[in-house]
Amino acid sequence: QVHLVESGGGLVQPGGSLRLSCALSGTIFSINVMGWYRQAPGKQRELVATIASGPTTNYADFVKGRFTISRDNAKNTVYLQMNSLKPEDTAVYSCSARYNLRVGGATFDSWGQGTQVTVSS
Repeated sequence: QVHLVESGGGLVQPGGSLRLSCALSGTIFSINVMGWYRQAPGKQRELVATIASGPTTNYADFVKGRFTISRDNAKNTVYLQMNSLKPEDTAVYSCSARYNLRVGGATFDSWGQGTQVTVSS
């Protein structure tokens, strides 16, 4: 089975930084895309950033210039470096991965449990 486990969330003051990590465990053939999403209380889940092979990155407008997504293919891990954090960045951050279990096989999506990020003074 494939699992995604996030770490690195916590409480930080406005203007501070956090680095989130998400490691994929399990036997897979390849990862196509990994990404970070967030959901604040009372709001829908929204895309934060994705990174595909290449690597090709995509960011939501509200994090451009502040957040950086990266991945370590050898470790099947994706990172989200978050700088200049704002109170409105407070949310549960979840990672996702789209992958293939074998050559020419179907594509699957998995999600992590999420990690809480709270930005407050």
